[in-house]
Amino acid sequence: MRPVTRIDPNLPVGAYQTYQITRRRDTTVRAVCEQVACQAWRNGWDSVIDERTELGTAQAAYIRTQSRRTFREMRTEQGLTVFRFESGQRCFADHQTVPELYLVRDGDWRGNPTGRKRTHSRAADWVEDFGENQLRLVENQRKG
Repeated sequence: MRPVTRIDPNLPVGAYQTYQITRRRDTTVRAVCEQVACQAWRNGWDSVIDERTELGTAQAAYIRTQSRRTFREMRTEQGLTVFRFESGQRCFADHQTVPELYLVRDGDWRGNPTGRKRTHSRAADWVEDFGENQLRLVENQRKG
């Protein structure tokens, strides 16, 4: 394993803040298509159904009456029904993902002297916090 090369900090550990995005290894949650970059959600998809079977009849009835999705219905020469779904809508798969944790803590790699840490519930809040911190650093640098 390669050793970590770090520049020696100019300030005490308490003068720093660490922003980190991490995941818990053993935790999964249900996710929507957009969160997992689902190809069906992104590009749309076709469901080809054989309505001559009991399963196909039930699937087609569900799509037409209960799915609450936008589609066009077509027939193939073989007598199959094709439901063409537009992109940007939830597919029929149950997706799962490992949620990201958006952390901010006092200190740096040397430790957290105050023990203070925050977890943002949304990525956008973490990004906003990070951006505001960067602006404070630039302001302080200008002041000297």
